[in-house]
Amino acid sequence: MSTTVDQDQQWLVKCLSATLDPNQEVRSFAEASLNQASRQPGFGAALSKVAANRELSYGLRQLAAVLLKHFIKKHWQEDDESFEHPVVSSEEKEVIRGLLLLSLDDSHRKICTAISMAVASIAIYDWPEDWPDLLPILLKLITDQTNRNGVHGALRCLAFLSGDLDDTIVPKLVPILFPSLHTIVSSPQTYDKYLRTKALSIVYSCTSMLGVMSGVYKLEMHALMVPMLKPWMDQFSGILEHPVQPEDPDDWGIKMEVLKCLNQFVQNFSSLTENEFMVVMGPLWQTFVSSLSVYVRSSIEGTENPYAGRYDSDGAEKSIDSFVVQLFECLLTIVGSVKLVKVVASNVRELVYHTIAFLQMTEQQVHTWSVDANQFVADEDDSTYSCRVSGALFLEEVVTSCGRDGIDAIIDAASKRFNESQQEKAAGSVVWWRMREATLYALASLSEQLLEAEASGLLRVSLGKLLEQMINEDIGSGVHQYPFLYARIFASVAKFSSLISPGVLDHFLYAAITTIGMDVPPPVKVGACQAVSQILPEANKGIIQPQMMGLFSSLTDLLHQASDETLHLILETLQAVIKAGFLMASMEPILSPVILNMWALHVSDPFISIDVIEVLEAIKCSPGCIHPLTSRILPYIGPILNQPQQQPDGLVAGSLDLLSMLLKNAPSDVIKAAYDVCFDAVIRIILQSDDHSEMQNATECLASFISGARQEVLAWGGDSGFTMRSLLDAASRLLDPDMESSGSLFVGTYILQLILHLPSQMAQHIQDLVAALVRRLRSAQIAGLRNSLLLIFARLAHVSSPNVEQFINLLISIPAEGYDNSFAYVMSEWTKQHEEILGAYAIKITTSALALLLSSRHPELAKINVQGHLIKSDTGIITRSKAKLAPDQWTVVPLPAKILALLADALIEIQEQVLGDDDEDSWEEVHEGDVESGKELLYSSGATSFGRPTYEHLEAMAKVYNENEDDDYEDDTLSASDPLNEINLANYLGDFFRKFSQTNRQLFDNLFQGLMPAQQNAIKMVINC
Repeated sequence: MSTTVDQDQQWLVKCLSATLDPNQEVRSFAEASLNQASRQPGFGAALSKVAANRELSYGLRQLAAVLLKHFIKKHWQEDDESFEHPVVSSEEKEVIRGLLLLSLDDSHRKICTAISMAVASIAIYDWPEDWPDLLPILLKLITDQTNRNGVHGALRCLAFLSGDLDDTIVPKLVPILFPSLHTIVSSPQTYDKYLRTKALSIVYSCTSMLGVMSGVYKLEMHALMVPMLKPWMDQFSGILEHPVQPEDPDDWGIKMEVLKCLNQFVQNFSSLTENEFMVVMGPLWQTFVSSLSVYVRSSIEGTENPYAGRYDSDGAEKSIDSFVVQLFECLLTIVGSVKLVKVVASNVRELVYHTIAFLQMTEQQVHTWSVDANQFVADEDDSTYSCRVSGALFLEEVVTSCGRDGIDAIIDAASKRFNESQQEKAAGSVVWWRMREATLYALASLSEQLLEAEASGLLRVSLGKLLEQMINEDIGSGVHQYPFLYARIFASVAKFSSLISPGVLDHFLYAAITTIGMDVPPPVKVGACQAVSQILPEANKGIIQPQMMGLFSSLTDLLHQASDETLHLILETLQAVIKAGFLMASMEPILSPVILNMWALHVSDPFISIDVIEVLEAIKCSPGCIHPLTSRILPYIGPILNQPQQQPDGLVAGSLDLLSMLLKNAPSDVIKAAYDVCFDAVIRIILQSDDHSEMQNATECLASFISGARQEVLAWGGDSGFTMRSLLDAASRLLDPDMESSGSLFVGTYILQLILHLPSQMAQHIQDLVAALVRRLRSAQIAGLRNSLLLIFARLAHVSSPNVEQFINLLISIPAEGYDNSFAYVMSEWTKQHEEILGAYAIKITTSALALLLSSRHPELAKINVQGHLIKSDTGIITRSKAKLAPDQWTVVPLPAKILALLADALIEIQEQVLGDDDEDSWEEVHEGDVESGKELLYSSGATSFGRPTYEHLEAMAKVYNENEDDDYEDDTLSASDPLNEINLANYLGDFFRKFSQTNRQLFDNLFQGLMPAQQNAIKMVINC
């Protein structure tokens, strides 16, 4: 290749050199010059020539390659999101592609990586259609053993490309590529671990895609993979059979890629690998055991870890920790396989025993958590990526997949590890506590499963006695010497409080309360707070009450010292104590000012302010506290809301949030006091503010005023007409179609409160309201807003009952661009969006309203066609390029047919909730006996589609939509005040289908024939009842 440097390249080389100049002015001028040059024809080709010129310095070539990658993203494809004019010409593209491929065998790995990334960036747009020779060239490079650099470059390029391979390429590529990759992996004498690792990474990417395809093309994937399984499993076995080396991160890297590949093989082709799996089982166990000793020395003890925080040339982390995480992920997949778990079941006790050792705190964690309690709380709550968390997740899978054997293994291993730590302690070891803490951590991580097993009588030993033995053994140890053990003891007591005897529990509760006020390491206080939060609500109030003043004092003192995560924990503890009924009215004057001050300090932090408001709400709900609390809040927030423009960011929205909390379920005199101070200000904020948070919170406040005061809200102002006009003005602005959706987000709740509690006043405005709702629906960009508007239409349909035709006629009378009328538009959106509506109340109202509309038999229903179901593509996996060429297509069906299908789907969902979710393993191949057991479950639940359902089954269905107290999507003010929330949806739908099938038999039969079999069966079940 010619290395002649023309005049343009000389300028580019000088400019690139100048960007590395220590003088800021020189650098800035050079960067501006390059930016200007990037808009000129030939710039990309010039960068390619510099990157390919091996006579130039390494640094300049790498810089050119990196700039080229960014240039490609900006100027290669016109319809790309990041595109900037001008577009690269076809001739220049051809030059760039050719130069890059010729540079893949560069001896500098970082340059090779940069070149490979540039090739991959182009391939996203051009390959295979406009760059058909890319793969043949890469495959040729891979098979050329005389050009080691070329092998490396091709592997790097394929590694980047493999993430974008689709289902049309992989099946053709794998039979050609995998033999070459197998040659590389199986030739350690020819190829180093780095190249063999890269080859395995490509196997991993391709196998992942094949796994996705196996769900659609099962037979084809079976035929493709079967010939390859044994040779690859043999290679995996050969790599894993050698013990993990303590100071060889390249060894960790290649083994890690093997584990990732094995994970994909097991996950996606478990029915294929059962026979071959035994080949790798012994080596995998060898890897597991040998990695523990390396991990203990390097991470837990911190004595041998020279590679901590290091990365290879591709940016991959070199650490034993990341290797162990991948090891656990692979083991979790194996144990989670219905078939392969049998292979490891006989060794499950040893597996669990070794796993607990991996859960020990590392030296780095001890250091970090000792100086930063905030990080300790965050890592405990968020299950941060670590060996400790991965090991705990693996133990959960052991219990889930192995059942009683898994539980016995956990208890047995915990007992052994506890006894070993006792021996270490007696022998004078200074780290004996690590294994004790890890054992308790393992048990606490499995608390739900273990408590369930204890209640079911599956445990062969008393878990409560074992725990009491552990915690009583250590409670006398030095709290300053072993703070993390103390913290884990308190946390474990909180998790297993139901199993621990009352006397021991009272002792630990007293110790936790005392500890919070003591000078002890922060992690101990964290554990004590967790114990208090969990145990106190069930404690004997008479015995504990004398300690409360001291506890409140200690917790409020901690508030001033805490930050971020620890502040969340303390606020949660305060809330738990107050909700448990321990706050006396006499304590309110001491506690409320402190909490209000915390709110003022953190009002701009949404996460902390929410916690603070929840504490204030708990105070409000405590006997004798709401009125003094109100007298503290209103004088503070009144001036803020009445002069919103003069307040710092976040204070107005936060004050409105605080007001909403005060109004919720408040007595009339509190609402009246809030009305006098804040009502007019809230209206003005909605009418004048452009801050979306302020508008959302003000809308919630207005809804709370109406929900709590109802008709009284009109009388309190003296001029009921003026108040009503103010309410309608607020609604008008929130329904303005030109307003951004976020500002109107809670208008649905507000409008529904107006309809429910001011019905006579709203009646004369219904036509204008419906027209405004249609306009707002057409411009709504947020699904939550669309759903809330559809809920209003549904509620209006109920209001018009039994004359639902009037509601339909009203919508028909309102024009809608692109549709025959607004009824056609609303029903098109409603039926399209219905399955996305969340919350038991909203689902009840919208679903029952659809039944009302269908029952009306209005002639307009039959004239409307709406979106049916998605037409499945026969082109396999949908990639980004395919999606552009062939967007989703849907069938078109008559509106009555769609409504009946949606109502049938609602029945199916109720029935599924009664039966419970099917086990994920049902996707695996099922044995005949499993089918029979599934039938038994179906018949025992009375949920068969072949006979009459049992009364008990229908009763269970009836309860599904009534048990909504923990519904995260529920609006409490609506569900509590709307009598329609009493609808029992299962019974309502059953009555509807029976009546509809009897009174409209011909229509019912016609619609019924168009339903899917599952929908037909669901309807038959309730009709035959």
